[in-house]
Amino acid sequence: MAEITAGMVRELREKTDAPMMECKKALTEAAGDLAKAEEILRIKLGNKASKAAGRVAAEGIVAIYLANDGKTGAIVEVNSETDFVAKNDEFRAFADALAKLVAERNPADVAALSALPVDGTSVDERRKGLIGKIGENMSIRRFRRFDAAGRLASYVHGGSKIGVVVDVVGGDETLAKDIAMHIAATKPRGLSEKDVSPEEVQKERNIAAAKAAESGKPANIVEKMIEGSVAKFLKEVTLLGQPFVKNDKQTIEALLKSKNASVGSFALYVVGEGIEKKKDDFAAEVAAQIEASGKA
Repeated sequence: MAEITAGMVRELREKTDAPMMECKKALTEAAGDLAKAEEILRIKLGNKASKAAGRVAAEGIVAIYLANDGKTGAIVEVNSETDFVAKNDEFRAFADALAKLVAERNPADVAALSALPVDGTSVDERRKGLIGKIGENMSIRRFRRFDAAGRLASYVHGGSKIGVVVDVVGGDETLAKDIAMHIAATKPRGLSEKDVSPEEVQKERNIAAAKAAESGKPANIVEKMIEGSVAKFLKEVTLLGQPFVKNDKQTIEALLKSKNASVGSFALYVVGEGIEKKKDDFAAEVAAQIEASGKA
């Protein structure tokens, strides 16, 4: 049997917000497999177990540039080691310059962006210069460029920790801004159901099946429970299916239809999303281990 360490228990607790002993039991059942243990907790505890899964694990900012014509724009995430550096004026100016470069020069990837000239040197040389001056590592993580079918709108929240660019066809400026703010608040994974990967849908189906099986209801009822859970999940994670944050009686799809508008595409960047940030906290690990051992 795999050894379940205090560090593993703490990591699962941080990802799920589940009680420590539940985390330990899930890890034991999953033979130390963190992903499997998280799925076990979701089956036992429901969506509560995944509410902290999107916590920011790295620092930096999201920078956005929109051209005056509203047709061309870009969003970029630049990471730093600490939030202190993320607030540095030179660091922020560097990120803003990158967003403008992406919109104007359309680089193929981060390597191509890094090679572009800026202020008499290359982007990468300027990045290295900032590292030397500030004394902290920083990196260009990702970007996306837009050529709008309609008109671009943007929204930045939380000190540039969350950024949204959305292409809204039809409607007006107020609608476009509302949609951008809604995306920042609800963090949809895609525009519609077809944007959710089959693997993700299957994972939710498996979780729903395991939860429904525990109900003890007849097979036909269980199947309806599973399909209902999957349908609910898809509405929650897709922009068009979500209730509008300013009017939860109306979905985004219905709102757009009422304004004779549509969404061509959107990008949502949350700083550090999906990045594991190493934390060395020996005291916390010892405390967690003592607590886990005492309750075992």
